Order: sequence, then structure tokens, then C-alpha cells
Amino acid sequence: MKKHAEYYLQATLNSYAIVFFSQNKTLAAIMLVVSFFNFHAGISALLAVVASLVMVTVSGFSKETAKTGLYTFNSMLLGIGFGTFFNFNQAYWIWLATALLTCIFLSVTLISLLGKYNLPVLSIPFILTFWLVLTGANSPINLGLGQQTSSLLFEWLTGGLGPITGLSSYLNGSGLPGYIGLFFRSVSSVLFQNNILAGILLSIGLLIHSRIGFSLLVTGFITSCLFNHYLRMYPDGISNYHLGANFMMVAASIGGFFLVPSWRSYIWAVFTVPVSFLMVSALGNILGAFDLPVFSMPFCIVTLGLLYFFLLRVHAVKLQLTPYQFYSPEKNLYQFLNVRERLQDLQYVKLTLPFMGSWAVSQGYDGGITHKGDWGKALDFVIRDADGKTYRSGGTLPEHFYCYNKPVLACADGTIEEVISYIDDNAIGHVNMVQNWGNTIIIRHAHGLYTKISHLKKNSAKVKPGDFVKRGDLLALCGNSGRSPEPHLHFQVQATPYIGAKTLEYPLAAFTRNGSYVNFGIPAEGDLLQPPELNYQVKKAFDFKPGYVATVSSAGTTETWEVFTDAYNHTYFFSKETNAVAYFINNDTKFYFTNFYGDKDSLLYLFYLSAYSINFSDHPATDFYPLNLGINRAVLWLQDIVSPFYSFIKLNYHSHAESGANGPTINTTAVSVVGSHNQAFLAAQIGIEDNRLAVVGITFKNRSIQLQWQSKELF
Repeated sequence: MKKHAEYYLQATLNSYAIVFFSQNKTLAAIMLVVSFFNFHAGISALLAVVASLVMVTVSGFSKETAKTGLYTFNSMLLGIGFGTFFNFNQAYWIWLATALLTCIFLSVTLISLLGKYNLPVLSIPFILTFWLVLTGANSPINLGLGQQTSSLLFEWLTGGLGPITGLSSYLNGSGLPGYIGLFFRSVSSVLFQNNILAGILLSIGLLIHSRIGFSLLVTGFITSCLFNHYLRMYPDGISNYHLGANFMMVAASIGGFFLVPSWRSYIWAVFTVPVSFLMVSALGNILGAFDLPVFSMPFCIVTLGLLYFFLLRVHAVKLQLTPYQFYSPEKNLYQFLNVRERLQDLQYVKLTLPFMGSWAVSQGYDGGITHKGDWGKALDFVIRDADGKTYRSGGTLPEHFYCYNKPVLACADGTIEEVISYIDDNAIGHVNMVQNWGNTIIIRHAHGLYTKISHLKKNSAKVKPGDFVKRGDLLALCGNSGRSPEPHLHFQVQATPYIGAKTLEYPLAAFTRNGSYVNFGIPAEGDLLQPPELNYQVKKAFDFKPGYVATVSSAGTTETWEVFTDAYNHTYFFSKETNAVAYFINNDTKFYFTNFYGDKDSLLYLFYLSAYSINFSDHPATDFYPLNLGINRAVLWLQDIVSPFYSFIKLNYHSHAESGANGPTINTTAVSVVGSHNQAFLAAQIGIEDNRLAVVGITFKNRSIQLQWQSKELF
């Protein structure tokens, strides 16, 4: 029963907030209250939302989608429209129910149809439904609907009761500077009102929800007023409704919601205003012939048109569509920046070093010897001693060279495409220009992704075409065949399975470069490379597979976490008590969290912060959190305002492992960097015993917390 109540409450609130592209409960509550400034509209909207929720839920539609308000926010607008336009009578409720069925049908259908093109439904279902109602009400057939006003939205008035009416009247006639009052009236018009108090309350809610979103509303308002001032399209002033529901909303949607906020998205937000002016004027003339209001159709057309325009691009360049929607411009931006910096490796197949031990890059990308032109993105590897030499005993025979006869390994899972193993090794100083690649093995790792290793020792290949190999499997031995005056290993990535194919620039994964750990990168000439030596106690302790269950307790609070995978094969912890979710990745050399959703007072959130990035080697891990996790709310709000243009905050993370008598301990710290000021906000010690996590001691926000850990495997 409690879960049902929570579902309906959350879905109802989101049906209001999503009108402003939000899921913020404070904004939703303010919108709900403001809607009752016109009691008829407020009660109609609330009943419409609840009835629609019941309908889509019992009909078997997705509860997750319904919970966001996507199915029902058009019903809310329909209820407000009915309460604003028509008088209460018996016919009112009959036609509201009929229109509601139509609106829900259109909402569900259009969400599915437009969703196939990654486009939003916006307020199109409400507009189409209300046009049908108005056309019927204005027809010779008597529907019994008594209209309160004309069909022109800017003629609407608001009502109220008691002190609200008095305060509203005072503000509406208080002599606020014209444009300030106009701004608040325009904001209120999104809920079909013309009320400064309503606009002030909504603006407060919008500011709490998003500083970026509010700034874009202001940007759209100022641009619209300046545009009209210079062109005099509306000599008597722009309609409040068109300012709020069209010009300001299209600026907010394009500038900060559907596009990742940036200075480029703000420019596009400004450009949408004149297009919206043209659309309002044109549709006004067309629909005026049928006595139908334009409503927010210009906003819908401009937004959908621009989004589809951006979706058709081959390359996104600098202007990015929001890849995953968090219903907050700030979260969208901070998560995008965090993913772009931290998780770029996810778009690559993980290719590791094709050897064991320490090797040097003797020739890097676009090297001056043989790595030129279309074949420039390749790497040559050798082994050097402490004096920098690649050989011993004079270096007159291949056997004198340190890398000769050393094992060559598969850099990733794949299928063997080509094997050449019959070419003789060269004498030192001689080269084979006819069979210049020498003995070679080519592996297909994915469609359009191949790796090639060359200059292998004659008859040393351990694989044949068609064999499937896993990362680390032995392929052959390093030799001196082909165009190779001395033993070395040639490695390249290519798009086709042919010997002699052009090279691709492609990063390698999980290696140490001159002693420092590199998660993903391209080695340079002269670098000393080595696969990291893994601490298998740490690796085993963080080997969280589906079915893993941990019972974590601290100071009387206990949470049960279980590991699941979603439909996209992404792995996550789920807290059964708090419903919090923390997504993570284990790539065999590193454990790291990618996202957290839910209760930030949960124990899972503390673990997410503490174990944010853990190397399985003894090398320290450095990382950074998304900025929306900022601890100081006031400073974060300042960052929010300027974040599309400049970032002055960093949230840095550091972890390293230390050996102990009972097992390794991982020490982690988190530091907030504001300009030149550094402040630690978290320190943790993650204790490992018997290859399992045992205890996590955390200092967070000046309080000490100890998590006791018990785990089991379900299967």
C-alpha cells in the first residue's frame, strides 16, 4: 500500500514539474499550489492527473515511464485549460473525461511514434485535444460547455481566495518595473495565468530546480523583448502567453535541456527566438481563421525541428545533444563532462600490451624511420637494459638481443584472421624488403577492428586462422623477420584484415608508462612500458558479480546490497532498504563507479564516494567526481550559474593500497578544489581480509562512520 501511495504521489508531482523539464519536488509542489490560484483550473488539473495515472497504470503501461509524468503532464495542462476556459456544469465533467481519454491516447501513441526518432512529445497531445474541444464548443451543435473567455489565451484572468487575492492584486498593481512584472506574468502564463505572484512563486521554484534553466528563461525573455523593440512586431507589447509558453520555453529547452549547456547552446537559444516569432505570427493567422488559439505549438514545432536537425548530423562536433536525461541542466552538464573525461575508454575495445615485462617504445606514431603516412600509427617495441642497450655479447646475432624469443601475447579476445610463419629471420643489420612485414599474425577483435603483430620468429606461431584467442594467450615469439635489421616487435591497429593495411590511431589500456599507471593512452617514442603487476587480494575483494550480496551495517543502520545487471549488461549495486543504485565497472585491472542514483544519506552512497576508483595494482588511482556532488551548496550554486562557460570547482579523488598483516588496506581521499583553495571532505580506509572487504572506515562531513561488511554469493 505504501509503495502504491509513493508511486502515485511521485507520478502526480512529476506531472507538474516535467512541464518545466524537471523532476524537482519543490518546483512541483509550487506548481500544484499555484494552479489553485484559479480553483476551477487547479482542481480540474489535479483530478485529470490522478485519473490519467489510474488509467495508464491499470492498462498495463510502463510504471517507470508513468512515474516520470510523461504520460500525464498533458492531462494536467488539459485540466488547467478546461478550468480556465469553461464554466463548471454537468456537461463540463463529461467532456473533460472524454477529452482526457483522447489526450491519454494521443500521449501514449505520440510518445511511442516520436520516440522512434528520439524526439519528445512536448505538449502536442494537449494542443490537439483542446483544439478538438474548442472546435466542438464553437460549432452549431450544443455541447453544453459554457466558455468563460474567448479563445485567445492572452485574455485569461486569474482568480483566488482571501489573502492570496489581496496579495496578488497588490503585486499586479504595485508598479513593479514594467519588464520585471512582465517577466513574472510570462512565467505564470505557462499555467495559463496572468499573475505576478504566481510568476514569482514559480520563478523561486525554477531557481531552486535549476540556475541554468532559469538563466535561459531570462535569456529568452530579454531576447524576445529586444527583438520586438527593434522590429515593432507587437507595438502594444508581446502577449504574456507567447513570451512564457513559446519564446522563453523554447530557449530553455534548446539551450539547457535537450542540448548539453554551453556557450554554443546559449547562442542557439537566442537564435530560436526570431524563428518562434515567425512561427507565432504565421500560425496565428492560419488558426485565427478557425477561432483557435496558437497555444504552445510554435514552441513544439521549433523544438522538434531543431532536435531533428541536430540528430541528422554525422558528427556532433562541439554542440552535444544530451546523451542521458537527468531532468536537470546542471546534472546533464556535469555528468556529460565527467563521462567525457573519465569514461572515454568505454567507446574502445580494451587492447593491452602484447608482451610481459618491461619493454621500450623504439619507434612511436609517425616515427622518422618506417612509421610514415598512412602507416604512421604504429608502435615498435624492444627490451633495453640499464645502460639503454638492446643486446648483450656484442649484438652480432639475433639471440644476443633481449627481446628475441620473448613471448608475444594476444592484446584482447578475438579470432585469428591471418598467420604468416615461414619467413626466415634476418642476420643482424640485414633486412627483407620483399616480405617486409615478416612473420605476422592478424586478430579480429570486432567488426572493423584488427590488430597486427609483425617481425615474429620463424615457425614460432602457436595459433592458426580461425582460432579464438583470449587476452594474454601466447601467439608466437618475437623474432627478426621482414624489414627488421634487429629484433623488435611491430604492433598496429587497422580496420581491415589485410597484411599491409593502413593503420588506425587507437589507445592501449591498463599499462604503466615510466612507472606511472595509465588507464588509457597512446605510448610515445622512448616510453618504458610494462603491464601492471596486480594485487590479487584487492582484485578478488572487488570482484562483485551478479548474485553477490553484502550486508553492511553502521551505528544501528543496516543495508542489504545485491549486484544486478540491467538490460544493457551494465552492473550495479542495489540497496533493498533505500532503493539507491550505484553503477560500476570492473575491467580486470580497475574497479570504478560510474553513476549513483537515489538516497544520498544511504550507506551505499558513502561506499560510492569511498571506493570511487580502485586500481588492482599498487599504483595510486586519481579521478574526479561530477560537480553536482559538490558539498558546499552556496558555492555550487555559483558554479551552476557560470558552468556552461567556465568551471572553477574540481572534486578530486585519490586512492592507493598499503600492505598490512591481515591484508591490504586501501586509503582514499576526496578534495574539493575551489580556485586555489583545497578542502578535504572525505577520507576512507577500506580493509581487506581473506580476499574480501571486511570494514570501511569513513570520515565524511566531520563525522566518523564505520561500515561492517558481510557478504555471500547467491549463485
